[in-house]
Amino acid sequence: MELNAYRIMWVFVFFDLPTETKRDRKNASNFRKRLLKDGFDMMQYSVYIRHCASSESADAHEKRVASFIPPKGKVSVVRITDKQFSFIKNYWGKSEEPPKPPPLQLELF
Repeated sequence: MELNAYRIMWVFVFFDLPTETKRDRKNASNFRKRLLKDGFDMMQYSVYIRHCASSESADAHEKRVASFIPPKGKVSVVRITDKQFSFIKNYWGKSEEPPKPPPLQLELF
């Protein structure tokens, strides 16, 4: 199957988790650590992204994220194509930064 900008996916995880209690802070911290362990990168404090070579890979990562969502808070997961991702404009102050490039190595699993 040919890989192209419409088949390659980016998975975004957006979240607002409570941090009022020690338990809440621990749950929020564990959630972020598990996202990192699953190959997500922090785009902003509560926005993590992951490159996936296919829809099937994106499905697997979405299911994995759903399995470790904390008991409190709001988590949203969305996926977009690599083509759509290329239209993102990121700004650091007034300077525009290009979107993060896809990884150089394709996934093997």
